[in-house]
Amino acid sequence: MIRLLVLWLLDNESMSGYDIKQMLQTMDAKRWGGVLIGSIYYALKKLEKNGYICVTDMEQAQYRPRVTYSITQKGKKYLRTLIYDSLTEFSLSYPSSLYAGISLCDKLTSGEVYTALESQLKRLDIEYESVMKGWKEKCEAMNNDVTPMVKLVFDNMFAMIRQQQDFIKKVLECLET
Repeated sequence: MIRLLVLWLLDNESMSGYDIKQMLQTMDAKRWGGVLIGSIYYALKKLEKNGYICVTDMEQAQYRPRVTYSITQKGKKYLRTLIYDSLTEFSLSYPSSLYAGISLCDKLTSGEVYTALESQLKRLDIEYESVMKGWKEKCEAMNNDVTPMVKLVFDNMFAMIRQQQDFIKKVLECLET
């Protein structure tokens, strides 16, 4: 994922590692893409070593050189491969830990189960608000000119959160009966 996002950003414009880091943080790539922001510099070195990106400028900043990278033709081809691979990779995730806990919840008191599931609902509410904040920031950054595909992605994220909330509420109803 980090290679895909770095190459995509560089395909749009030349950037420094710091600029890439800022963009990925703004995009909340850690939340939805599992991107560890600290891995950017390692990825840049690896991409450069493999000829997918190149250094186009280097200037001395306060404490270290500020290196600007650009994508190469080889990198553009690799980006296309990564995009295709991401579309073909099976990516359905089940909340297996939650399923295991629910399946074995008879080993706890109903109060413990209720407290744990209420906590899960609160975390889902926080997640919903975070995704909503990201959506609003994305709309603002793009002057409300969000592509239909990006809107579909956000709609799906919201639907997944709501589905999880509904599932937990049904489990709580089951406990009450």
